[in-house]
Amino acid sequence: MTLLAIGLNHTTAPVALREKVAFGPDSLPRALAQLPALPGMAEAVVLSTCNRTEIFCQSDDEQSVRHWLAQFHELSDDELNPYLYVYQNDQAITHLLRVACGLDSMVLGEPQILGQLKQAYSQARQAGTVNQLLDKLFQHGFRVAKEVRTKTEIGANAVSVAYAAVSLAKHIFPTLADTKVMLIGAGETIELVATHLKEQGVDNLTVANRTLARAQELAGKVAASAITLEALPDSLHEADIVIGSTASPLPIIGKGMVERALKARRHKPMFFVDLAVPRDIESEVSELDDAFLYTVDDLQQIIDENRAKREAAAAQAEAMVLEQVQAFATWINGLSAVDHIRDYRQQAEGIRQDLLQKAQAQLAGGADAAQVLERLSAQLTNRLIHAPTKALSDAGREGDQARLDTIAGVLGLDNRETP
Repeated sequence: MTLLAIGLNHTTAPVALREKVAFGPDSLPRALAQLPALPGMAEAVVLSTCNRTEIFCQSDDEQSVRHWLAQFHELSDDELNPYLYVYQNDQAITHLLRVACGLDSMVLGEPQILGQLKQAYSQARQAGTVNQLLDKLFQHGFRVAKEVRTKTEIGANAVSVAYAAVSLAKHIFPTLADTKVMLIGAGETIELVATHLKEQGVDNLTVANRTLARAQELAGKVAASAITLEALPDSLHEADIVIGSTASPLPIIGKGMVERALKARRHKPMFFVDLAVPRDIESEVSELDDAFLYTVDDLQQIIDENRAKREAAAAQAEAMVLEQVQAFATWINGLSAVDHIRDYRQQAEGIRQDLLQKAQAQLAGGADAAQVLERLSAQLTNRLIHAPTKALSDAGREGDQARLDTIAGVLGLDNRETP
């Protein structure tokens, strides 16, 4: 059996194709039900995210997996194959570990992929498509990812403007959970900022947007309140943190508006982050004593520094992954001896049972117990050492010193050169 990782991701396929081959909540159970029926398929896990679709499996028929993936999503092989990558055995192990550690992600070191990988594994287990090899591999991958995040700083530094903004706020305020936050805009960036703020325990969020309906839509996702931009001047003083990201061609928050807000707050400081280009907040706001303004350029410098730190941490992580790939490969190699060990034990047990039954029959017939035990021990010894003794004799007679030394080593004997 071959260990395989077959799939596509953000580096090999455009988003239009990734959307076509994604497995949704409704299609994934059906896919997991079909995979075991493929020729040569022993076990399988399907990982499907916005940036990747991958099948980790133990199979002797790579082509059948490729064909099934295309057919399942109503594509031809020619449409899909140019975008697929295939890793086998050690390469497949390496790929899984790199994915788990965030080393193969669009955002280097991002932590979400590990949770997605755990969910994929759990769904496959529930579907009954995980057996010994993949169970051991995925558990190994989870441990390696945890070790990488513990021993390196691969996920410690912000590398997106949304996360950098929240990280900067964490350095300004003792705890974000006690702050009131005003978000200007309702686009993707502000939604990411809101998500990061919720993860930090912020409950008092307000979304201000030009259209109230869009503000309410985002507010509903993050348990926030919603206002229009017209209501902003009367609400700004309530915010400790203001983060803006709109497409407005002109500033939305001016120096005068902030001056009035600070006066209403009795000059309690305010923290502003302007993620928009053109700016949402007038640059003159930074001239006010109790207003602290950071722009997207300020954050970009932080992001560039943090990206360099992540890349250095990634080099450490890659070395750890390589070491753990070798450890898992060693475990797999050991599996080849399992069948032989089982057969050898069964053979020895069969000999023991056979001789024991004969001895018990002799004792039941009135034979002397001491003689029965003596005979039993001698016969058991002779039967157990017959095959190794013959192997030693054959190797010696044929002058095969290497084989003789190997057999002697296996039997725990001192290797001696044959005179």
